Amino acid sequence: MKYSFHAYGHSNMLATHRNTLEFTKDKNLTLKGDCIVGINADFDIVELKNFIKNCSSKKITITIEADGKVKEKITAEINPNFDDWHEIVIRKTDFISKRTFAVKADKAAIDIDRKLADFLRKESNKITVILESFKE
Repeated sequence: MKYSFHAYGHSNMLATHRNTLEFTKDKNLTLKGDCIVGINADFDIVELKNFIKNCSSKKITITIEADGKVKEKITAEINPNFDDWHEIVIRKTDFISKRTFAVKADKAAIDIDRKLADFLRKESNKITVILESFKE
């Protein structure tokens, strides 16, 4: 099972949070949003729930592509109770809320490649986020 969506950078993108990373539909970003790595995201809650329901494994891979090249791969465990139309939060911890898409991730915002973080500081830069059921 696979699902992808797009998000964009912002001049305030810090990507420095140690426990989470987030994609949001918000069009603006303040410096307080240090976990956010993509804004103006175009994901669809119905399609995300369908992805979760049809995953063949609890584990997923989250791939962030920029300029058509893989820039970051993250593995995590899906939260079957995810239910947020506005934000996708991926956590290193096992804390779950309706905003939590995945837990026990091997990376947070601070862990992403700094070249990708720099790319994300430009508002016109677009990323593709690919969610895939883990192939064991």
